[in-house]
Amino acid sequence: MNDQIRPFRIDIPQSELNSLHDRLDGARWPAPLPGIGAERGMPIDDLKDLAQYWRSEFDWRAREAELNEFPQFLTEIDGQQLHFLHVRSTHQDAKPLLITHGYPSSVAEFLHLIEPLVNPAQGQAFHVVAPSLPGYGFSTPLASTGWAMGRTARAWMELMRRLGYKRYGVHGGDVGAGVSGMVASFDPDHVMGIHTVTDPLTAANVATFLPGMVDRLDPEDPVDKLILTRMNEFTTAGSGYLAIQNSRPQTIGYGLVDSPLLQLVWIAEKFEAWTDLPIDRDQLLATVSLYWFTGAGASAAHTLYDQAHSSEWGAPGPVPQGFAVFGADETARRVVPAAPDAHWSEFERGLHFPAMEAPEVLAGDLREFFGPLK
Repeated sequence: MNDQIRPFRIDIPQSELNSLHDRLDGARWPAPLPGIGAERGMPIDDLKDLAQYWRSEFDWRAREAELNEFPQFLTEIDGQQLHFLHVRSTHQDAKPLLITHGYPSSVAEFLHLIEPLVNPAQGQAFHVVAPSLPGYGFSTPLASTGWAMGRTARAWMELMRRLGYKRYGVHGGDVGAGVSGMVASFDPDHVMGIHTVTDPLTAANVATFLPGMVDRLDPEDPVDKLILTRMNEFTTAGSGYLAIQNSRPQTIGYGLVDSPLLQLVWIAEKFEAWTDLPIDRDQLLATVSLYWFTGAGASAAHTLYDQAHSSEWGAPGPVPQGFAVFGADETARRVVPAAPDAHWSEFERGLHFPAMEAPEVLAGDLREFFGPLK
């Protein structure tokens, strides 16, 4: 503890909860359109059910208490307030591990991952540092534009320096994978290794941004054909939410901070589409609530805009690489740029949010990868 790092506890005023409930009670719903399904967005009956649960059954105070069981802190780096969890293990051989969430997510994604990392029944233990990305959760409000992955990676490096860690591992998925890769690229003298998670859908989506990827795929090859199909589906149907945030974050931001229904469906629809194992509805709504109470829907959209307009994408540095593919099929190895000696694990179930879908499995792979590293 020093003057740069301050303890923090979540304490949402009751007036904010009352306001949320009032808005949900007064929500305006579109008239049902006969004959449509999920291809046009989340069905109205599904969203009504989820909204009713959020309004009447979800216990925010219980989730708040659950999050507050982890030591939390605030610090300012590069002019930006940053929030992070810092959970130290009692194991003498514990290794520092910096874990970064993605979009549309939050540190609540790690609620059931941290304990098996900090206090494993056996195997490698970790001191876990889990920051909220700039513009997400309590790393709000944004003090400036420009918080693309490269700037975030440099802030993470400074955070680990302030915490006194001279050697540490990095892990992430989605945006968190990109930030982790850039930390490894910028700070190879201090990063012992990088571990990322992916799934076939994410791998195909990322491939749409890789220069020349389409030219390297053979449409007559069954595996390449599947990758191309997924890339096309993402471009034509699945990228709409990214397109508006990458071009008009301020416009969509008005709705995300003013309408709890929009913020709810904006996140819940992706959790529904990008998971294949059941996730705890309360854990999902903990993330939705964090976005709502902090107004992060707008600021997170601005960081996506900044990344889309950034020329700095980076690549993992010369450190050991580990990959865990959830919902694995034959496509990921064609797309993921893994080094020949990289640690590679494939799991049949789980998809984009393995920290929520299969936390024990993910924790086991992290122990397996980082355990032998010095």
